Parts: sequence; structure tokens; C-alpha cells
Amino acid sequence: MERQRPAKPPGAPAAALSDTELLARLFGQPGAAALAAALIEHFGGLRALFRAPAPCLLARPGLGPATVARVLAVPELARRCLDERILRGQAMECPDTTGTYLKSALRDHPNEVFACLFLDTRHRVIAFEELFRGTIDGATVYPRVVAETALRHGAAAVIAAHNHPSGIAEPSLADQAITRRLKNALALLDIRLLDHFVVGDGAPVSMAARGLV
Repeated sequence: MERQRPAKPPGAPAAALSDTELLARLFGQPGAAALAAALIEHFGGLRALFRAPAPCLLARPGLGPATVARVLAVPELARRCLDERILRGQAMECPDTTGTYLKSALRDHPNEVFACLFLDTRHRVIAFEELFRGTIDGATVYPRVVAETALRHGAAAVIAAHNHPSGIAEPSLADQAITRRLKNALALLDIRLLDHFVVGDGAPVSMAARGLV
């Protein structure tokens, strides 16, 4: 459970607040601090709370439909904010920046998702698309679909990524095989596969950095 701290004044900046205090601000209702503390204790942290489905949240005492709707809006707002920062012509030249975005976009999916960043000749982002979804064990990836999508966007380069719901971001032999197939399929169209990131609970793994692209 989060350690109790002295209450901050109402005008305190958000960065100075504890997790409980921030969540209580979001609720903005009588007893918000106690409700926030109880939810963080029950779910074990903010990440698990914001990943919880609506029925699970509605079952908690003190959470009505309007409050649950606000809770569910938070991760979507955060994702869209990051989209605006990354998808407005930013060049993907730093693996750390790319990995941070892809982790935010893919880490919390309960099943495996394969996605691509489509880039122009200067490696600036044109679009990000989730292309395939799979079971907890894997996703079926079709290089033809990736190539067709790259052509539709007029992309000169592609950065692929997928998550491992297990949390272990270690490229499997299957990951390495699909990377080779993607690289070869895109090369036929004069489109470069720059990298393939594997996203888990820790830092995303760049397969290019491992010499696997």
C-alpha cells in the first residue's frame, strides 16, 4: 500500500502529488482520498487499475458509471497525447524514443499485437497501425499485408513491433523468422525494414541492435 503523506494544498502541482492524491483529484467527490487509497491497495497500483475492465471497476464500492468512465478515459487520453508527440513528422532516429512510444502503445495489450511505424525517406513518422492480433501465445503475421500497407502510406521505411504478454521481451526463433520474411518482402518494393522491437515489461528489445535485422 502506498505510504501516507501529508495532504497537499488544493493548488499543488500534479507532479508533487502522490498516486493516491492524483487519483483523488480525478474523482473529485466526497471521500475521494479514501476511495483512491482503497482502489490502489486492491489493484496493487495505478497500472493494474487503469487496465481493469469496466465490469471489474463497477463492482468496487464507491465507483459509479460516471467515475468508471473517467478512469477508463485516462489511459486513452495518455495514448492520444503520446500519438500527437510522436506522429507529427518526428524522425525516428533514436531507438530509445521509438522504444518508449512502442512500449506505451503495446505493452498493456492482453494478447499479442503486431504493429508498424511507417516512415518517409527521412525516417519521419507517417502513420502507426496495429495490423495483426493474436492469442496469448502469438499472432499470425502476413508480410504481404505489411507491404501493401506500406505502399498505401507511401512509406520508404518500416519499424515493426509486437508485444509479449508474458512480459519477457526476448525475441523468439519465430520472431527472428518473421523478421527475415518481412525484410525480404519489403526489400522487393525498395522499402527498408529498419528494426523490429519486442515489447515486454522492461525496456523494449531492438532486434536491429541485436544484429537480427
